[in-house]
Amino acid sequence: MEAEEVLTGGNVAAQVVRVGSTVRKPATFQTPFVAAVLTHLAENGFAGAPRSLGRDEQGRHVLEYVPGVLADADPGFSLSELTQVGRLIRELHDVMETFVPPADAAGESLIPDPSNGKLICHNDLAPWNLVRNDDRWVFIDWDNAGPSSRLWDLGYAAAGFVPFMPWGDATVDGPRLRALVDGYGLDEDQRQALPAQIAGHTRGMYDLLVRGSRTGEQPWARLHAEGHANHWGQAADYIEKHHDAWLSALLMDY
Repeated sequence: MEAEEVLTGGNVAAQVVRVGSTVRKPATFQTPFVAAVLTHLAENGFAGAPRSLGRDEQGRHVLEYVPGVLADADPGFSLSELTQVGRLIRELHDVMETFVPPADAAGESLIPDPSNGKLICHNDLAPWNLVRNDDRWVFIDWDNAGPSSRLWDLGYAAAGFVPFMPWGDATVDGPRLRALVDGYGLDEDQRQALPAQIAGHTRGMYDLLVRGSRTGEQPWARLHAEGHANHWGQAADYIEKHHDAWLSALLMDY
């Protein structure tokens, strides 16, 4: 067997290693569900997710290793790149419309969609989970896959990809949000609803971290101790404050 190389950067899974052209992750109760999702995506031609390759002799989940650079290590996305991200997320959601969850496995949403959506989504679409190379853009870390909705999932993605920062400038961030949404192809009613979904999911991330700090649940307690809740709470304040600016950007000349 080839040597194991420890991979860093993940917050949810325990030790993750690279072995040759594969990644090995400790199996959890979510693993059968994640494997089913990734198999469905591969069988339906979606290239934006790693392939699930079964289990190894230690029972770990074996996944395709995707070479490239994590998007959060690059400079901020251009408008055209944001449009490309939007198209990729739309393709993902469209393919997942035909997914039938296995009877013996279930996904779990850490920040439940208030509309009680049933579409199985990634639920952590962000630059830190996007690997880019010359051939593919691939979303990794599917541990949080579970029931959601298009707008709830896209709203979280917007928070990270625009990105919405506590010190942001709405005149800059509005066009960036518009580029992402144009790539996805939301209709007018969806554009009207999206800003509240962005704010709600961002606030939900803050609440998750605060709750983790009180209960000691990991990794949320650790992330709270590292100051991540401050970012998410202040980002939510900024998004809520400029709700009308986001609507104007999304609906102008639409």
